[in-house]
Amino acid sequence: MKYIGLFFICIVTLLYLSTGCSRATIAKAEEKYAIGEYYDAASIYKKLYNKTKSKDKPRRGLLAYRMGDCYRLINYSARAEASFINAVRYGHPDSTTLLYLAETLKKNGKYKDAIGYYEQFLKIVPDSKLANNGIIACKLAPEWKSKPSLYQIKKMDKFNSRRGDFSPMLLPPEGDQLYFTSFRDQTVGDKINGITGARFNDIFVVLQNEKKEWLLPSTIESEINSEYDDGVCSFTADGKTMYFTRGNMDPERAAPAEIYSSSRTEASWGTPKAIDIVKDSITSVGHPAVSPEGDYLLFVSDMAGGQGGKDIWMYHLTGTEQGMYENMGPIINTPGDEMFPFVRDSVIYFASDGHPGMGGLDLFKATKVQGHWEIDNMRYPINSNGDDFGITFFPKKEEGFFSSNRGDARGWDHLYSFSYPTFTTLITGIVWDSEDEPVGESVIRIVGDNGTNQKVVTKLDGTYSYPAEPGVTYIMQASKEGYLNAKEEVMTLNESKDHTYLKDFTAILIGKPVLIENIFYDFDKATLRKESEESLNELIKVLNDNPNVSIELGAHTDMVGTDKYNLDLSQRRAESVCEYLIKQGIEAGRLTAKGYGESLPVTVSKKLAATHRYLQQDSILTPDYIMKLTPEQQDSACQINRRTEFRVLKTTYNLY
Repeated sequence: MKYIGLFFICIVTLLYLSTGCSRATIAKAEEKYAIGEYYDAASIYKKLYNKTKSKDKPRRGLLAYRMGDCYRLINYSARAEASFINAVRYGHPDSTTLLYLAETLKKNGKYKDAIGYYEQFLKIVPDSKLANNGIIACKLAPEWKSKPSLYQIKKMDKFNSRRGDFSPMLLPPEGDQLYFTSFRDQTVGDKINGITGARFNDIFVVLQNEKKEWLLPSTIESEINSEYDDGVCSFTADGKTMYFTRGNMDPERAAPAEIYSSSRTEASWGTPKAIDIVKDSITSVGHPAVSPEGDYLLFVSDMAGGQGGKDIWMYHLTGTEQGMYENMGPIINTPGDEMFPFVRDSVIYFASDGHPGMGGLDLFKATKVQGHWEIDNMRYPINSNGDDFGITFFPKKEEGFFSSNRGDARGWDHLYSFSYPTFTTLITGIVWDSEDEPVGESVIRIVGDNGTNQKVVTKLDGTYSYPAEPGVTYIMQASKEGYLNAKEEVMTLNESKDHTYLKDFTAILIGKPVLIENIFYDFDKATLRKESEESLNELIKVLNDNPNVSIELGAHTDMVGTDKYNLDLSQRRAESVCEYLIKQGIEAGRLTAKGYGESLPVTVSKKLAATHRYLQQDSILTPDYIMKLTPEQQDSACQINRRTEFRVLKTTYNLY
């Protein structure tokens, strides 16, 4: 079932071989090969090979090639490698031997050796896409393995048997049942498959208990499973219809594989019905994958009109094209094999040995970008040098199951789970007022370039936390009645690790003077010094964030100098600040310059008392108060009185 064997295969006539061996034996081998019973055919070719003398190189080379081809098709990679090496050693003339040996070596993880045989094949067939992709793959695979993705995988021993288990598929919409294909001992029939030398496949199911724990696999009590091959299933989004492959094995002829559907009533699956996709009796189709919307069905076939090997095709289930099918094209399909499709949202996941991969079948995903498919290898550890295929996802999660034969000497497949670690991106902070007191119940509006438009409300202690997304630019605005809006920007990084971004806001109380920190003038002058620009630029941001606000710029001096002189100096300094703001684009009508001289000494706030221990909260820094301090403390207090503040006068500028 994994390699639905009943696809058309070219029959090579062994005329030279038949001259020295039993025609009946050769005919039997060819017959087995023609109907896809590669395991049985390989056994016959092996007997013929062992009976052929080593000096008869042409015959030995041909038998080794045919034996290797059978082993290749049933996934016995080690035996295939040995057979193809013998075919090359005995000088088998078919150049395909070099290609198959290179691919088998790649599948066995022998990348350097594989490159050598790919290069030999390219000397004969220089435009071979498979060989060129093979060389690319052999160079990329070691790099991918040394730099693995963040996917975490685990072999599902609870689900796996001593036989082959593959193609898991979660049942929508909850994903609380897992179906898979297996030729374990509990299959319905007891006949042996001539393709694999093992039992025919059936579909099995794993259920969950009330604690959401997976139980042991069980058989399906329905007509879905027959005495021959059944498996590789897919479900509609409501979980009520199953599509699956049935191999109608006929020992007398190569009967094609078909796709069947079955409807579920409560917990029981009904009698399967064949889907009449191809209107002939010789074309095999399989590996169905229904789209989430139920408008099309992907399937696999090697029928004419494809890109070579097994291709993925689309069959329309609805619309004006209902009943028609088409090839998915050369971006997805290659001269190799593309199989086991799965549709998740608008992304198609599939297995391929034609695209550059790590070994045998690799898992890829095809994403449509601006009308074109982009193909990405899922890389190690999802992929390996073995066969990796048949992926399924839990709803809305980057985790699920897939199958792989990595590390199995028999080439038998097993079920694996995978998950991508969840990373947390948070934006947190506090809304403060100008005195470093928290402003609770502020509203923070958050707009992102990914379409986000949300709001969060700060707690009473002014704190907030927002679960953001990586790789997004957010514009955030904090607002509260009686305060100016405060706007900030956060750009989150698109990295695979936890990130917390701290972003505080300063909410300015309307009507209350706010100190502009670090404003410096030349000594005894009104000329602004360069160091003042950073703080003034912050004030410009506040004004731009609140375009309807008009403010007063108030300048204050200390007690040194006459009242008249200090009043004049402070006025010129306030005007100097206004001139700077106007030059930076702030409208003059929004600004009022006011010099206060030494008339309004500072009242010591809680914040100021905390940073200047010698000052008592609520004290006023009058000349009498200052003169009681030590000389050092007097200088400090005078410096505190020398300040520039702004105060919101109106919030209706240009509104009326």
